[in-house]
Amino acid sequence: MSVDPSFLGRREVATSEAMEQLGRRIGAQLEAGDLLILTGPLGAGKTTFTRGLAEGLGVRGPVQSPTFVIARTHPSLVGRAPLVHVDAYRLGSAAELDDLDLDLDRSVVVIEWGRGMAEELADSWWDVELERPVGASHLDPADLDPSELDADAPRIVTIAQERIR
Repeated sequence: MSVDPSFLGRREVATSEAMEQLGRRIGAQLEAGDLLILTGPLGAGKTTFTRGLAEGLGVRGPVQSPTFVIARTHPSLVGRAPLVHVDAYRLGSAAELDDLDLDLDRSVVVIEWGRGMAEELADSWWDVELERPVGASHLDPADLDPSELDADAPRIVTIAQERIR
């Protein structure tokens, strides 16, 4: 794993611009073979974080949530690894994720909603959990005001390096 271990741990990220900046700083260090698994509720900032990663990697955009296409590949504009951005929300199992035949060795792969499915894809990965504290409404998505999803409110980001044990 190629990212500086100083990024490990829990931190508050105050704005969406700060979330993109965190992603840029991490993305600048990523190399082919790196896998990041992003976890968090709707509106937590997974795609915003990935947008920053993409900029730090120097890949072609725009970076948008791949919810309906499942995966998008963003080629490098600067001779580095491409970014493969996956949304596993609509996938039912690790086997369906494996069926995507992701180029893990020659790409940087980011998988949103991948926890519980993507851990077997690599020997090690970055686990990135994003929390969106919006009062009690985060407990039941049906009670969530859609305007809260895009609110520029602080998020909590916890980054851990994981390995198959």
